[in-house]
Amino acid sequence: MNISHFSQINPPARLLMGPGPINVDPRVLRAMSSQLIGQYDPVMTNYMNEVMELYRGIFLTKNHWTLLINGTSRAGIEAILLSTIRPNDKVLVLVFGRFGHLLCEIARRCRATVYSIEAPWGKVFIPDQVEDAIKCIKPRLLLTVQGDTSTTMLQPLIEIGIICKKHNVLFYTDATASVGGNTLKTDEWGLDAVSAGMQKCLSGPSGTSPITLSSQIEEIIRKRKCVEAGIRTALHQDGEDEVIYSNYFDLGMVMDYWGPERLNHHTEATTALFGARECARILLQEGIDNSIARHHLHGTALLKGIQGMGLKIFGDLRHKMNNVLGVIIPNGINGDQVRQLMLEDFGIEIGTSFGQLHGKIWRIGTMGYNARKDCVMQTLTALEAVLNHKGFQIVQGVAMQAAWDYYRSQVCINV
Repeated sequence: MNISHFSQINPPARLLMGPGPINVDPRVLRAMSSQLIGQYDPVMTNYMNEVMELYRGIFLTKNHWTLLINGTSRAGIEAILLSTIRPNDKVLVLVFGRFGHLLCEIARRCRATVYSIEAPWGKVFIPDQVEDAIKCIKPRLLLTVQGDTSTTMLQPLIEIGIICKKHNVLFYTDATASVGGNTLKTDEWGLDAVSAGMQKCLSGPSGTSPITLSSQIEEIIRKRKCVEAGIRTALHQDGEDEVIYSNYFDLGMVMDYWGPERLNHHTEATTALFGARECARILLQEGIDNSIARHHLHGTALLKGIQGMGLKIFGDLRHKMNNVLGVIIPNGINGDQVRQLMLEDFGIEIGTSFGQLHGKIWRIGTMGYNARKDCVMQTLTALEAVLNHKGFQIVQGVAMQAAWDYYRSQVCINV
């Protein structure tokens, strides 16, 4: 095999201003360049303990079982649902975008009886809708996404947590796109399980999923812990065996690996763990509230600039995520051509969308390491220039001026 035409990996410089992934914080890249050590080296197991402690701070929880799943954010989702859902459990899913549908699919693969209620894309659920559905369906678990990047909407959770507690329903949320840039209070809001990802507001690369589990979820997982060849578990009350078909995503086994027993389950992804640890350390050094304020500041500056161009915003702005903005593509403008020119001529990536919104909106992110003033101004400059080039006439500099005006109006302009 002739490999002379395979050059060293050297990707072009890009400013990633889509809905994720984003440019990784250089401090995280440096941490990930560290040499490997053995998975049972006391230095390594200490790093694992530190990761658990740091992510308790990220999730705002006292849950002991706060750890990493090796895999993208979807791995965290699957680990929690596969280890928690029993065959034929009633599961209620709140769907207000593409990733709610994903939760439905995964729950069905877990052999749950899945029910869903849907909100129009661009809107979120009110508590009464959720409580009415719980009263009717009587689910064992309620699943939702907190921030769905497909619609840019952020679902309020605090009242849903109260409702779930009232009706003895387990409450899980996917916080992949929201944690670190939007308020998430695991314990205060009564969340039983949360999963996240690194490639959004946490300023890291995809490939690691932090999760946190309540003591109630832990008890459920322990009861289902595999005892025969990693498959058969204790008998269910109706006499049928409960089976966890996944070995890799069996959280009972993963907890034994992360716990003091250190029972071998897999070889921890050392480089990814170094990166995840640094992501959490950086965020907590900044402060959760400061990070959320920074995402709000720069997300709003982008919004003001986009509005200054005369472009319309998608969805209910009262429930917009701090870190992603949906921009309605003007009539007569080819959205994919605009994205291509921004990428080729300015090195800036913005996102398209899915399903019913494909070709109708752009999704522009200000998250993690890219929630910065210079990133916002570069993106507005490029988008304004490309739109003028494609025939959508905008007064030159109006977007930047709108953003500047907003920044000047803020006391925390240097956040």
